[in-house]
Amino acid sequence: MLIHSRLGLMDQVNVTVNATNNATGVKDEEWTDSVAFKIRTAILLLIVIMAVLGNMLVIVSVMRHRKLRVITNYFVVSLAFADILVAMVVMPFNFSVQFYNEWIFGTVICDLWNSSDVYFTSTSILHLCCISVDRYYAIVKPLKYPIKMTKKMAFVMLAATWLSPITISYAPIFMGWYTTSEYIRTRVQNQCEFKVNKPYAVISSSISFWIPCTIMIFTYLAIFKEANRQEKALHARAGNAMLMHRHSREVGDKNGALHINATTPTKDKNILKMKREHKAARTLGIIMGAFILCWLPFFLFYLSTSLCDTCEYPEVLTVIMFWTGYFNSALNPIIYAYFNRDFRNAFKNTLACAFCSFCRRNSMDSSALERLDRRSSTQLRVPVSSRRQSDLASL
Repeated sequence: MLIHSRLGLMDQVNVTVNATNNATGVKDEEWTDSVAFKIRTAILLLIVIMAVLGNMLVIVSVMRHRKLRVITNYFVVSLAFADILVAMVVMPFNFSVQFYNEWIFGTVICDLWNSSDVYFTSTSILHLCCISVDRYYAIVKPLKYPIKMTKKMAFVMLAATWLSPITISYAPIFMGWYTTSEYIRTRVQNQCEFKVNKPYAVISSSISFWIPCTIMIFTYLAIFKEANRQEKALHARAGNAMLMHRHSREVGDKNGALHINATTPTKDKNILKMKREHKAARTLGIIMGAFILCWLPFFLFYLSTSLCDTCEYPEVLTVIMFWTGYFNSALNPIIYAYFNRDFRNAFKNTLACAFCSFCRRNSMDSSALERLDRRSSTQLRVPVSSRRQSDLASL
């Protein structure tokens, strides 16, 4: 009996210990999940804020500085506006799904969100395709550039960039052409999946990404090839000019005549313009490379999962792919600030003016408060002084 009682006591102790360990494990797991949730939420909010503020800084800087008002920057400003809309229209809905772990807005808003996602992604890459064409004519065919790339042509290209993605976003999604009949039958209110059929996956990814990327790669290869050729010719021309300058100086010293400088203001202006074009092409090439690095994994994932019916993948992979692409909207202003001197100086000037106006407004408010306090104290002192004068008069 004593042995059985001891065994029973040991069983009770083991059960208590196991329950305590399980409770501790559950608490540790909940704490880990809460920390991971807070970190993920902070990162996603940071991406949204960076995308909105950074691209607003691009737009304001181009509007404030006349030096940046060139045709290429029309596309840059339009791209920044598209990135702002991505951050304000598309990202918040994806963030709400990560926050609530379900879709809470209904099927109509789900279709609107998916359409906007496809639309703005396509619009962004078409902007970059227009920029690559603009840089191609500016560097590879500089004589045709003033004729081909006018303001009217730029506005026509921008209109096509904003209107053409409707054909693969809002129209097919709201008409139900993008998905399967099985998904339409089994669709529920608290889920918002982007379940596409195979023809739509191939057509939409080709128009949104693969065809424009192919055009950009070929144009930038031609741009960099021509830029290298021009730089080599520029260095050779500079070397020949130095030799001619040295020879003319020696001949002038011997004959007692003045030597003439080999360079002219027009030539110097053309050289500076060429260097500026090359720097702009390098910056925009880096932007194109960043866009491909951010969106290429998503489109590979999107195409492979749409064509493969039996493929299984973790849900976290979809979240990473989406937000890696969204991060590109916040990355472009950073690239401008780091690689382009004109944009960097414009950003500094815009931020300095904004900060100074904020400080000036605060100082004006504080000075107004001081004047108000001084006026109120004066008003409080007047009755006292008048009362004292009346008392003295009575004496």
